[in-house]
Amino acid sequence: MHEYSIVGALIEQCEQHARDNNADKVTRVAIKVGILSGVEPALLETAFQTFKLEGICHDAEFEMNVQPLVLSCLECGQETTHNERSIICQHCGSNHTQVLDGEDLMLMQLEVEQSKDA
Repeated sequence: MHEYSIVGALIEQCEQHARDNNADKVTRVAIKVGILSGVEPALLETAFQTFKLEGICHDAEFEMNVQPLVLSCLECGQETTHNERSIICQHCGSNHTQVLDGEDLMLMQLEVEQSKDA
């Protein structure tokens, strides 16, 4: 299950950003998960809830935005949005399409707190 390694890297990234900003607590992590990212959102959520317990993310709220697939048809020129893994143009039925969005897994926002002593 590669979601565990993805979450491990995500938490490391969050901790590094917190250190870079002299913060000692991560309160919110917001990510974007594309339908074609190859990641199962439910498994990612479970992995985050499990791995966050060990570090400064232990109280962090986890917000996940599942990004639909956005395609541009190279045959008819239409742009379509899909909520499933399909690269077929909804207008003309062509599979000659280009993915514009929906493949990425990205850290979108991170909220941190600095200690009162700093």
